[in-house]
Amino acid sequence: MDRLFIDANVLFSAAYRAGAGIARLWTLEEVELLSSDYAVEEARRNLSDSDRLARLEERIGSLELVAGVSVDEDFFKTLDVREKDWPILGGALAGRATHLITGDHRDFGALFGSDVRGVKIMPPADYFRKRDPESRAP
Repeated sequence: MDRLFIDANVLFSAAYRAGAGIARLWTLEEVELLSSDYAVEEARRNLSDSDRLARLEERIGSLELVAGVSVDEDFFKTLDVREKDWPILGGALAGRATHLITGDHRDFGALFGSDVRGVKIMPPADYFRKRDPESRAP
């Protein structure tokens, strides 16, 4: 079973528009979704509309939240990830995720397709294609 750590930008996208394709993540079978308080708060800060916030809260309700993530500073300094994103990768590691699902090309793009301590980092479209090569990714 895959354990997907959902980054803030994916949470944001799933809440921003009703019927967003990315929300398919919440319908997948044999998948556990997780995130962190850090990612949730980042998504909340960027959503101001009450309908969007309500969709976010609905999505959060079905996530396993990883709390109190500690960051191994020496390890993270060896990666091509900005310090502000260390808690995201740290959350994925702490939550024993199999995948970090992020649309953040600027901060995680250099690591797309990489395996970092057992966590495969990929954008949502790549994950959808991995699960079903015949499907159209959102």
